[in-house]
Amino acid sequence: MADADLDVIIRKLARQQHKSLTAAVKARRARYLALAAKAKDAAGKQRLREMAKQAFEEGTAAARRLQMSADNAADSYARAMRRTAEALAAEQAASPTKASARTAPSKTKKPAKS
Repeated sequence: MADADLDVIIRKLARQQHKSLTAAVKARRARYLALAAKAKDAAGKQRLREMAKQAFEEGTAAARRLQMSADNAADSYARAMRRTAEALAAEQAASPTKASARTAPSKTKKPAKS
């Protein structure tokens, strides 16, 4: 993973977070539905069912926002790296003497220790 692009890593981490967030949302929904099943009166059952529905909707919306945010960040990073690579290539093409001077080894040698 040392040479992997960060946009790939961002997307991978976002998928993992999306899965765990979705699982937590489903667990919370199931908890409210279980409480609704145990409720004594019809109004309590209805209230808990509505809470389960709202918890699921809000949780899935949050997961969607998280995924979109991660995709945007990964795309932005990839674009920035492409622009940087293109600018560097254009700079090296424009001034080949500077590029070769940077990569040439230095002429001064250190004396060998005896």
